[in-house]
Amino acid sequence: MHSMTGYGRGEAATNTVRFTVELHSVNRKHIDIALSLPRALQPIESRIREKAQSRIARGRLNISVNLMPTGDTSALQVIDETLAELYTASMRRLQKRLGLEGEINIDTVLRAPGVLLSPDQDVDAERVWPVLEKALDAALYALLEMRRTEGIALATDLTARLHTLRDLVKNIQNRAPEITAQYRTQLFERLKAAEIEIALSDERLLRELALFADRSDISEELTRLCSHFSQMEKILRNDGPVGRTLEFLTQEIAREFNTLGVKSNDAPISHWVVAGKAEIEKIREQIQNIE
Repeated sequence: MHSMTGYGRGEAATNTVRFTVELHSVNRKHIDIALSLPRALQPIESRIREKAQSRIARGRLNISVNLMPTGDTSALQVIDETLAELYTASMRRLQKRLGLEGEINIDTVLRAPGVLLSPDQDVDAERVWPVLEKALDAALYALLEMRRTEGIALATDLTARLHTLRDLVKNIQNRAPEITAQYRTQLFERLKAAEIEIALSDERLLRELALFADRSDISEELTRLCSHFSQMEKILRNDGPVGRTLEFLTQEIAREFNTLGVKSNDAPISHWVVAGKAEIEKIREQIQNIE
């Protein structure tokens, strides 16, 4: 199980440039990739996205790709000499045709558009892709390791909260059989206080007790809760994307607790239900950050 929050950084270099890839991810319901990279690498943008999406299932992922020239001085020679020659020839023809004075020097040529290139403009995207891919792989590995580590911490916290819910449900299970007996005692006391004489075997009394027992029966809800707990504990041990499944199970657990609160009509059980709902909200908050 992985968290959706993490950071990763990777580097790789050729003889001329060094690539640095930084990844930041935060929680998001679906996969959302924001990519920032030099213009020269835009032809391989789809490869970068596909590579990232093959490893990340959910979350907002920010990818930043930077490149810098290496220490090799030849890497700093980023002048388009062919374009410079064309500019120079055109300038001299124009000077001759118009009869203009002045000297055409290197400063004039270098200021012409496109002659002096920044390092990233001189990069062949297809040729450098294998090197950039190494930097991307390193960044993804670091990101996934951080997400995995945080996922383990989240799983530990959620498992502890599930144990708390199990204890609350066990209390409710132990209390449930007493509810009908308690209602019968209260009913007799109310009848006695109202000075109404009625036999214990009276059909009306038995029917009332049967209806109450049926309305307050929570055995199905307790069984489903135990099943949901077991499923969730099993899922927390999985290594793949489980966030959406956990969201569904949490919703079902919350629904069962709501039903318990409505049907039980008992103060101690209502207290445990409130405590359970508080734990469920904490679980719901934690699950928002699980891939």
